[in-house]
Amino acid sequence: MSDVVIITIVTLSLIGVISAVILYLVAQKFYVYEDPRIDQVNEVLPGANCGGCGFPGCRNFAEMCVKTEDLSSLYCPVGGNEGMAKVASVLGREAAVKDPEIAVLLCNGSCAARPAQNIYDGAANCTIASNLYGGETGCQYGCLGLGECVDACDFDALHMNPETGLPEVDEEKCTACGACVKACPRNLFELRPKGKKSRRIYVACSNKDRGSAKKIGCEVACIGCKKCEKECAYEAITVVDFNAYIDAEKCKLCRKCVSVCPTNAIIELNFPPRKIKTDTEATVEVTQSN
Repeated sequence: MSDVVIITIVTLSLIGVISAVILYLVAQKFYVYEDPRIDQVNEVLPGANCGGCGFPGCRNFAEMCVKTEDLSSLYCPVGGNEGMAKVASVLGREAAVKDPEIAVLLCNGSCAARPAQNIYDGAANCTIASNLYGGETGCQYGCLGLGECVDACDFDALHMNPETGLPEVDEEKCTACGACVKACPRNLFELRPKGKKSRRIYVACSNKDRGSAKKIGCEVACIGCKKCEKECAYEAITVVDFNAYIDAEKCKLCRKCVSVCPTNAIIELNFPPRKIKTDTEATVEVTQSN
């Protein structure tokens, strides 16, 4: 073997050794300690990386769980109370129990209630359509029906109903991650408590026009008549900008507001059918009152 080859091998070996030593020293110098509990917490999280917790991904959420001493302000909507209990178990802490939430659409303007006045011929994207014009109907606050919320949902919990032209929430699949809330350019989605037996009452309208203008554009729009507000004995309903809103924390689900709404703008979900009084029962009731 020639001297040139030997010198080359020795030189390359020395360069490799020196480089390895330098890399080791640099790694030790800039070493950042990472709490092993972060990986443990990350393993018990669902791994959806949906951002519903307020962080970019599950690992970011796990890091915050480890850093903070109080878990009450942190919550993973996908994992729910069961998932947060696992996180708390890993860290030896307690997690607050929260009522499960679900996304609801604050618009009930179906094709029948809100007929189209023109035809949109552009990109099938709600944000683009919202920036271009008021929509195909007479309501500039209603759902555009182009399904951007459906595309944003990673859990297949939203589907467009071809008959109504509105997105529908699948209660079994919705995780309340809030992706649809962020995606809708008209802010038509809201996360509300799922409620006992999944029963909910809310106003499915976001129109801020005056009553007469609303009725022209949509038959089921809230006209701000305040009948529901006056009927509610729990102060759960307020009318702001000619539109009623029901506070889910105060609402007792008595359904009296639903009965007095003249436009059927208030939605009641998963309740048993109302009992219809017969003529005989009505006569007896009147006689007793007299």
